[in-house]
Amino acid sequence: MPDLAAPGAMTRWILHVDLDQFIAAVELLRRPDLRGLPVVVGGDGDPAKRGVVATASYEAREYGVHSGLPMRTAARRCPDAVFLPVDRGAYDAASAEVMTALRELGYLTEVLGWDEAFVAAGTGDPEAVARQIRRHIKAATQLDSSVGIGENRIQAKLASALAKPAGVFRLTHDSWPAVMGGRPAGALLGVGAKTERKLAEMGIRTVADLAGADLAAVAARFGPTIGPWLVQTARGLGSAEVSAEPYVPRSRSRETTFQQNIADWDRVREEVLRLAAHVARDVEAEQRPAVRIVVKVRHAPFFTSTHGQTLAESSSDAGAIAQAALAALDKFTDRRPVRLLGVRAEFAPDAADSGG
Repeated sequence: MPDLAAPGAMTRWILHVDLDQFIAAVELLRRPDLRGLPVVVGGDGDPAKRGVVATASYEAREYGVHSGLPMRTAARRCPDAVFLPVDRGAYDAASAEVMTALRELGYLTEVLGWDEAFVAAGTGDPEAVARQIRRHIKAATQLDSSVGIGENRIQAKLASALAKPAGVFRLTHDSWPAVMGGRPAGALLGVGAKTERKLAEMGIRTVADLAGADLAAVAARFGPTIGPWLVQTARGLGSAEVSAEPYVPRSRSRETTFQQNIADWDRVREEVLRLAAHVARDVEAEQRPAVRIVVKVRHAPFFTSTHGQTLAESSSDAGAIAQAALAALDKFTDRRPVRLLGVRAEFAPDAADSGG
């Protein structure tokens, strides 16, 4: 399908397509009677049990319910919410339909996961392309999407968040200072709470502060790689590359939340080995060896930390993965009761990158 502009006016734009409340939206297609109600999807759908929210409808988000929140907390914040179990098969199928519809438009498309993708389009009217994408996805799947437009990936991804719900937003080098400058540094992609606190200690609180910060000072605080990257991101600079190669996961993980805290660390080791065995099967199915194993531990009430162990050589062997998981677990010195455990196998960066 041709781009929507005369050749002489064409500029290459990056568009970030993001499905709105994707998991909840898929459930609402199956349960239209729930439209307009606060809906929370997570675990086995029982808020009395331990588990975390996978997604929440916009109505539930108004009560402070969001992904990653404990299900019990979600129930306290929004007692009238409808709680539904996670159905990964349904989301896989819906995602496949969305991405098929997106590729039908003929633009260079890079799938990022279930509910988002980058699109590169040469056009003089990127908003027209964005509206075309939204209409086509809606017609094919009945799912709403938001589309961010930018001159690079960072701008486009942030723009899609500003476009929600079901809208279109353009963010460029020219508009970046006005749109992003006054926002907290934590609004930037990849800047978490810990990094935001460290920046605040340096007197850097807003995106504009970070964009104008002394590069050497930030590099001294965060390192020669992360420091310059933070400043570059705050200036709205980033890659404009879009790859049509199939999406390849960078890792495979399994985790479980226990209904009662585990205080016995011999049992913790047993559970880590059980999870590692599941991960090893996932790695074998990927037909890509793992290079590093990471163990996640969430203590009661809700403190989470991770430790990793690099394998002596890349491997898909279940024994090697199990031993690495135990080695990572041994790095934890806090022996408080455990409420959640996770094991993640990471693939070599070049192996993942070669697939997009």
